[in-house]
Amino acid sequence: MIRRAGEHGLLVETGALEVSHRLDAALRGERPPGVLEVVPGPETVLVVAPGADPGRLGGLLETLVARCREIPPYEEAAETGREANTVTIPVVYDGADLGSVAEAAGIPVEEVVARHTGRELVVGWLGFAPGFAYLTGLDPVLHVPRLATPRTSVPAGSVAIAGPYSAVYPTASPGGWRLLGRTDARVWDVSAEPPTPFRPGTRVRFEVA
Repeated sequence: MIRRAGEHGLLVETGALEVSHRLDAALRGERPPGVLEVVPGPETVLVVAPGADPGRLGGLLETLVARCREIPPYEEAAETGREANTVTIPVVYDGADLGSVAEAAGIPVEEVVARHTGRELVVGWLGFAPGFAYLTGLDPVLHVPRLATPRTSVPAGSVAIAGPYSAVYPTASPGGWRLLGRTDARVWDVSAEPPTPFRPGTRVRFEVA
């Protein structure tokens, strides 16, 4: 389903994160005339197109999302033009919540680190703050709730988890995610092009620094 979203937006309901990623990559690979911005979400893609005809663009989006739903996984990179890339983040695991996460999960601290570094995560979408990527695929044993009372300030580079997600805080900000450690890797730099290494669909691996 495609819905109007404001004066210039169309919200495409994809129904699945992988379809959102495929549609995002397809639109960025060959951007239709008039499309200004593409914002993927867990089961939607917002297309902002102040210079496009809504009816014509809506028809194109319907065709694209149907095609994206039919792409077999092994053909995904070739069909969307997106190269599979992996970003490696070195982490010093000394976070303030490392012990409480281990206690909540019922495992030793060393196993928390092993489970966090033992999986390749995937950028689901970006939100909350510029460069803040929600990383999906976290080991289910590490699915712990956010803090009951958020911190007023979390340092930039903090590596954290909350629910089924992990993240790297791109800048200092308030936050209620559980802190596992810290990294010197810069995940948000307005002077760089692109300003973040994270794009929807990017694979991310954490390793012990």
